[in-house]
Amino acid sequence: MKLASFRYGGRERVGWQQGSASLLCLHDTLAVLADPQFAALQACPDMLSLLQAGKPAMTLLQRVHSIAQSQLHRLQLIPESSVQWRPPVLQPGKVLGVALNNTASDARKISAPAHPLLFLKARTSLLGHGEDLVVRPYYGGLHPEPELGVVIGKRARDLDPLSALDCVAGYTIINDITGNAMRAEDRVHYWALYASAADPDVLERREQHLSYTARYKGSDGFCPCGPWLVTPDELLDPDALDVACRVGGEVVAEDSTAFYSYRVAEVLAWASRFFTLEPGDILSMGTAFRPGAGSKRSLHLADLQRLDGPVEVCIAGLGTLRNGVRRENPVLPDWRLPRS
Repeated sequence: MKLASFRYGGRERVGWQQGSASLLCLHDTLAVLADPQFAALQACPDMLSLLQAGKPAMTLLQRVHSIAQSQLHRLQLIPESSVQWRPPVLQPGKVLGVALNNTASDARKISAPAHPLLFLKARTSLLGHGEDLVVRPYYGGLHPEPELGVVIGKRARDLDPLSALDCVAGYTIINDITGNAMRAEDRVHYWALYASAADPDVLERREQHLSYTARYKGSDGFCPCGPWLVTPDELLDPDALDVACRVGGEVVAEDSTAFYSYRVAEVLAWASRFFTLEPGDILSMGTAFRPGAGSKRSLHLADLQRLDGPVEVCIAGLGTLRNGVRRENPVLPDWRLPRS
């Protein structure tokens, strides 16, 4: 199924794609079917509650979807063009990103660990399909990063990589908007203090370069997501999906999840050593950024301060995530308290 969260008729809804350009609302469908076997689904008003209800709820949902195919004459089809799209999961507990997870990055690494590099994106960074990405001058340069999103379906800790995909509820598309200017502004070159390897009671200084991801990865709107949550039965292999990104119609990246340095199961297993994965959590697997054939510019030169949208990320089997670009021009106000 291709599941979605959307607003229509003044209500927040959850449903699925029906045909090539329509949606069915789950709760409208339940009202028409009026079958007591589906009562448990009535208590799930949104995608997060469906995922939290676990495998029994998803099994019931599959059954409703199947029965609905023979009852379409009784059901209201909602045109996709008439809805306001939401991120598939509106209130995830966390969005985990994976940095430099592409073999094309290897040549640029001066030093790097032999494991996935994780960072967090704020929940308020989520943006639905069709919504405008707001760009402010003081953000500096921004570019898109097309990524596979993995949505967690059950609570998991210390996963075995051989069975890690069992905790996946589905897959979606992520555009990991990145502000390189803010990354540079938030860089710190300093002496870090560590316990000495020779004597753990003695402190020693080590030179380090740090940059923190909160602003340049997690500002509001920096995580367009959707439009679908595609269940695993519709996606044979998440590690072999073609990915493309366009800005204003120009192809800036053509890649594949086959070039991820760490596969989905490996990232899940690694992340679960440190974070309890919970239903609704999202993992953004890393940037697919190989330049498109004949592209005039690379992904990292697709500056949304200068280039108009739409910004489109296409992943095979998952559809297209499309967002406009809207520039606002507020001056960054003084955030400091008055000094006496």
